[in-house]
Amino acid sequence: MVLSEKVNQLMEWASKRSVIRMNGDKFRRLVKAPPRNYSVIVMFTALQPHRQCVVCKQADEEYQILANSWRYSSAFTNKIFFAMVDFDEGSDVFQMLNMNSAPTFINFPAKGKPKRGDTYELQVRGFAAEQLARWVADRTDVNIRVIRPPNYAGPLMLGLLLAVVGGLVYLRGSNLDFLYNKTGWAFAALCFVLAMTSGQMWNHIRGPPYAHKNPHTGQVNYIHGSSQAQFVAETHIVLLFNGGVTLGMVLLHEAATSDMDVGKRKIMCIAGIGLVVLFFSWLLSVFRSKYHGYPYSFLMS
Repeated sequence: MVLSEKVNQLMEWASKRSVIRMNGDKFRRLVKAPPRNYSVIVMFTALQPHRQCVVCKQADEEYQILANSWRYSSAFTNKIFFAMVDFDEGSDVFQMLNMNSAPTFINFPAKGKPKRGDTYELQVRGFAAEQLARWVADRTDVNIRVIRPPNYAGPLMLGLLLAVVGGLVYLRGSNLDFLYNKTGWAFAALCFVLAMTSGQMWNHIRGPPYAHKNPHTGQVNYIHGSSQAQFVAETHIVLLFNGGVTLGMVLLHEAATSDMDVGKRKIMCIAGIGLVVLFFSWLLSVFRSKYHGYPYSFLMS
């Protein structure tokens, strides 16, 4: 195919679908074979249900948002296209590129072969559309303003919360002592602190996958092996461990200051020590698995 035919074909497909689905033949003709004066961002994925790739589906949603933001932008040109190769539709492409994991994003530049930076670091940067857009801008000099579909979940939850608070104030207008309950406020503050220290804000900004499944062995990893990234499941695990340590410390404090009989205080003290020792040991083991070479451990490695 001559260059003009390639561009016209891609523009026709892009006008119908923001992400162009490709099989092996289309990939070789339009992406690999010269001539080419356009870049192609390709997501290699495995979306079929029997592949059980949850991360692939999550990444696909963000990729579609990015591609739609570009397709319906006033700056849309034929300088860059977004494409997808599904394993079940183009397994020969995966073999050609020696690719053994999905999802994977690769930029095929207008000139030359992809360099190291043209492969997106998914496990480090996550697959949020905004992160993908920054990478695309870095590799192609095309700036895409990500426009997400309206999400009314946040305003609805805020409205529900205000309605509940307003209802409580209305029903208990003569008795607002519950607003001065120190235990309730302390519990709410503790939950917020545990959520933030476990990495929930990082998840919100970076949009990492929930976990990673090895396509060859089927093994699912819930703890990321690098100190520069994390999975969503990892934050839940760390939150649980931090909560266990916190509960142990609360029990120790209560055992030392409460007016209960000595027997119950001893039980609380033993339970508190057990919780602190057990969950702190697990926290340390998670830390060791991410910071390779860390020399210290406690109870378990």
